[in-house]
Formats: sequence, structure tokens, C-alpha cells
Amino acid sequence: MPAVSGKASRHWFVTGASGGLGRHLTEHVLRNGDRVTATARRPAALEDLCETYGDRLTVELLDLTRPADVDEVVGRVVRSGSVDIVVNNAGYAVVGAAEEMTVAQIRDQIEVLLLAPMVITRAFLQPMREQGGGRIIQISSVGGQVGIPTHSSYHAGKWGLEGFTESVSREVRDFDVHLTLVEPGATRTGFASALRYTTETAAYRDNAVGRTRRYLETADESAFTGDPAKLAAAIYDTTRHPSPPLRLAFGSDTYSAIHAALTERLTALETQRNLAASVAFTL
Repeated sequence: MPAVSGKASRHWFVTGASGGLGRHLTEHVLRNGDRVTATARRPAALEDLCETYGDRLTVELLDLTRPADVDEVVGRVVRSGSVDIVVNNAGYAVVGAAEEMTVAQIRDQIEVLLLAPMVITRAFLQPMREQGGGRIIQISSVGGQVGIPTHSSYHAGKWGLEGFTESVSREVRDFDVHLTLVEPGATRTGFASALRYTTETAAYRDNAVGRTRRYLETADESAFTGDPAKLAAAIYDTTRHPSPPLRLAFGSDTYSAIHAALTERLTALETQRNLAASVAFTL
């Protein structure tokens, strides 16, 4: 799409840019001459980039759990001029058994991981369609394809994002608006240190929930093999492709886990062929 792949300087909108992958991606985009409107709950964390890149970086204070604030910030950005690439990056995870999670924790996960990206995506569809195209990058996860104990609300958000994105991608492809789901594995972005934990109950302490929880509580950096700088560069490169894929799995751990999960689901489905046909009307 000429409006994205060919123009000298493109305008990006990136959520969750104060740290982790969002920060790496914002830096990479700026180094390559594009402009960024970056949102963050801690705008001060981007002051050094503002000093280096001047008016090519605009920072907006935004808490994605506040829908009214999302509408206000996105509306202001849309009215200020064209945006070529949107990256819904912000996110975090609550760890614990589903039974241990509070309604507030569940709601917060869904608002940040699913509702906010949906609202932001919708806001940019009309402007992108009218300008002749655009890109929307959804930062999903291996957890958008594979489920593990302790992450039920996180998976609900990410699996929901995957379904929403796949559907919307088919609605707007005729307008040269492309959506891509990025599915990283264990990446050294500080994500693990930002995990929030439920109040543990004795019933789950010694089963799969407890074992997964202990692993996450004690895992060091060596368990996270993905390089966020390389991931940022790879994401940037995909925006130069005229026909990007719907899904991009990044990390050998991601590839292996998704391959195993899809194989398991397909095997299970094949055993149900006759059962599936058995509920049809008999002619």
C-alpha cells in the first residue's frame, strides 16, 4: 500500500510505550525516521526520547482501563491528521486460579487486553479506509493460541483479540487496511516482573496452578529467550510488506507450542467426524 509502504515518513500510534516491547518499538520507529504518537501511563519514562527526537515524538498520558480517556485521546489523534500504523501493545497478566480472581481483576484484564484494542481499532478504521489504507498491529501472545493454568483471564483477552482481529481483517481487506496479530513467546521485556498475582488458596497450592505459579515467581531472565529489540525490528519490517500475514509467531518456543496445540486440536477434531455428521436431519 503506497500510503504505508512507500512514503518517506509514516505516523505510528503505539500504546504502552513507556517500557518493554512498546518502548523498543517506539525507539526503532524513530531511529528509522518515522513519527510516533506514544501513549503511556508514565509519560516521564519517554522524556529522553522526546529530547532526542523532538517533535517526531508526541506522548499522551493514557490509562486503558478508563474508556472515556481512550475515546478522548484517540479522537484527538484522529482529528490531528492521518495515522498510518496503529500498534495495540499495552498489556499485563494476572496469575492465579480462575476461582481466586476477583471480578475487578477479571474486568481489568478484559478492558486492557480486549476492550481497549477493540475501541482503538474501530476508531482508526474509517480514517484508514478513507485515506486509502493502513496497518493495525495487535500484540497478542503465544497465549492467544495456547492455554496454560493460571492465565484464564489473560487468555480470555488474548483469544478474544485474535477472534476480533481475524473477523475485522476480512471486513477491511478490500480497503487496503491490513491487521496483523503478533504472537511473541517468552521475551525479555520486563513482562514477568510486572505480573500480578491472586491471593493463593490452599486448594490450588500443590496442583498445576501452584506449580505454574512457583515457576513464574522464581524464573530468571534466562527463561526469557526473546530479544525485544529484534522483535521490534521484525514488526517494523512487516509494515513494509504489501500483503502482511494475519498472524506472526515470534520465538522458537512460540512456534513449538502453537504447532503442538494446533496438532492436538486437529487430532481431536478428526476423531469427531462421524459424531459431527450424526446430528444432521436424516433425508
